[in-house]
Amino acid sequence: MSPKKVRHVVDLVRGLRVDVAEERLAFLGQRAAEPVLKLLRSAIANALHNNHLKRTTLRVKEIRVDEGKTEHRWRPRAHGRAFPIRQRGAHVTIVLTGEPEAAVAAAAVTADKKEA
Repeated sequence: MSPKKVRHVVDLVRGLRVDVAEERLAFLGQRAAEPVLKLLRSAIANALHNNHLKRTTLRVKEIRVDEGKTEHRWRPRAHGRAFPIRQRGAHVTIVLTGEPEAAVAAAAVTADKKEA
């Protein structure tokens, strides 16, 4: 899928909380939304498992679409001519930010002490 088509989808979720971004992508009618949603879910799973971040604090800090490999093909046309077909690819990079579970728990304990 071309980077231009994917950028239209990516621009809708940049800077949002992951639950809101996931909801927007799930109900978006463009074909580029499905692979971006799959990538977002993978990034969320990695953040939860590898970095021990809490899901409620996760945000899409950065999401970038770069141009990937372009496949060149030819379509036969009238009078022996050929018409070029360029199938463009895209590389999507996503960076999430959030607070670790321990920091959120410590903040909650501190807030409880202040209230008491």
